[in-house]
Amino acid sequence: MWTIPVLAATSHYVWNSLLNILLLLGLAMVFGALAEWLRQSAIVGYLIAGTIIGPHVLGLVSQEGDLTHIAELGVALLLFTIGLEFSIPRLFSLGKAALFAGLVQVVLTLVAGALVSAAVGLPLSESLVIGAMVAMSSTACVLRILADRAEVDSPHGRISLGILLVQDATVVPLMLLVTLFTNGGTWKTMLWQLDLTLVSSVVLIAVLYGFFTYVAPRLLTFATWRRNRDLPILLAVIMAMGAAWTAQRLGLSPALGAFVAGVLLGTSPFAVQVRADVEPVKTLLVTLFFATVGMSGDIVWSFQHLGLVAAVVAAIVVGKVIITFVAVRVCRGNARFAAATALCLAQVGEFSFVLATIARGDGTGNSLLSETAYRAMVAATIASLLITPYLIAAAPHADAWLERVLHRRRSRYPAGTDTATALSAWVPPDESAVRDKIFVVGFGPAGQRAAEDLLASHQSQLVVVDINPNNTQIAERYGLTACIGDATQSEILEHAKIQRANLVIITVPTPHVSKRLVHLVRYHAPHAVIFARARYHMHRWQLTHAGAHVVVDEEDRVGHELAARVLASLHEVTMD
Repeated sequence: MWTIPVLAATSHYVWNSLLNILLLLGLAMVFGALAEWLRQSAIVGYLIAGTIIGPHVLGLVSQEGDLTHIAELGVALLLFTIGLEFSIPRLFSLGKAALFAGLVQVVLTLVAGALVSAAVGLPLSESLVIGAMVAMSSTACVLRILADRAEVDSPHGRISLGILLVQDATVVPLMLLVTLFTNGGTWKTMLWQLDLTLVSSVVLIAVLYGFFTYVAPRLLTFATWRRNRDLPILLAVIMAMGAAWTAQRLGLSPALGAFVAGVLLGTSPFAVQVRADVEPVKTLLVTLFFATVGMSGDIVWSFQHLGLVAAVVAAIVVGKVIITFVAVRVCRGNARFAAATALCLAQVGEFSFVLATIARGDGTGNSLLSETAYRAMVAATIASLLITPYLIAAAPHADAWLERVLHRRRSRYPAGTDTATALSAWVPPDESAVRDKIFVVGFGPAGQRAAEDLLASHQSQLVVVDINPNNTQIAERYGLTACIGDATQSEILEHAKIQRANLVIITVPTPHVSKRLVHLVRYHAPHAVIFARARYHMHRWQLTHAGAHVVVDEEDRVGHELAARVLASLHEVTMD
């Protein structure tokens, strides 16, 4: 009999949590759409939505801690998808300079933050905590905005990623440092914990390497998984969240564990499809994450202490821009990209909330942060996140402005004063000169026959997109570039560089799939000429209306072919 109240209480808790999630996501959607309508970043809307619905304004959402834990999975999925784009070879291409710049940036920012805090009269321990909080930038915010702007693979995007990875790697040591000051532990205990963290990191990498190198690719090639599209999606989410859980159990950053898993899986031909599969879940949880971050904001207190908050935000942004610029330049980074990177990383990261919570202690009075310092840092963190979209949007303009300045200087001084390094090797392509590809979407018998005839006519710039690995293997045997993935997802077409298409041949037999593909190609490559296959005559006009330039009607072609064969036979009979 006692189970009924327990079940009732559990049911109430679950449905109350669901209501909180619905309220957060609903208001985030409204404010996100409003922000987009005002030509602002949707992240600004998500943060404002969380602040309004949070405990300090309307107070409509309870169980904030539980929502934060759920939302943290969004950060893990974000890092997992970024890792899929940065396979091990591409990760090494970031270079030692970018990773070393991250270490320099963390150390310099921590020291500078501590010195400034001490200069205004704060105790040393509290100053060090504030320095540690300021040293972190927002991985979730920066990578989300860079991905939306397609700048993750730009020079400043790659440098930013390298620095953010170093920051994520320093999460555990900084937590141990703050815990040591808060609980009054010994340095011997801290060194022991650091050794344990190092061992845990080695174990994590070994476990993830074994699974994502030898087990995951075999699972993804099962024929059963290819017949049911639900199973690969479930597998992708399980792999991402499983890696995050493994890292958390080992005492490491879940987001860092998910990133390592993505990097290890990035060399697999299924990486693009996996990334597309987890995208909807990632979007949901990342939106929830930014909304829960906004819930920490106290608008009333911030307006009452507006001068203090504004001064802290200005000091943080200006200081981090200068320090990050110096860190990248010290590591022989190009000045242009150093300036753009500095603007991208000028905010305080969401991890500062974790450090602040640890520093406040367990409520027994052993707190390193005063109430004023805590509220000021939380307000400054949210404010810096709010202006981050505008700083990142300004980064390319800062890059271009500095390039003009340097160009004028180089015109007056001898060449060789600003040598290009691995950090600045990327050169934007000339979009007018790269529309030279013929894409074949669907490489079944029809696609293979089309490719054979095109190759026979010396048309070698062919790119194949197909969800069936067997078909892409056939394409590779032809010597063609092949991409495994569901072409009805924009993520797959973008990865395959559909914007470079001069001609697109759609051989997929399913009518509604062909129609969707035509719409997507017209959106991503409006200049491309589209040839589409119509299985039945009734679908020909649908494809034409969708935007296909040439539609090959199978029924029409079969009728012509049959008539031609009959006439040829009649001609032979007449000749006999």
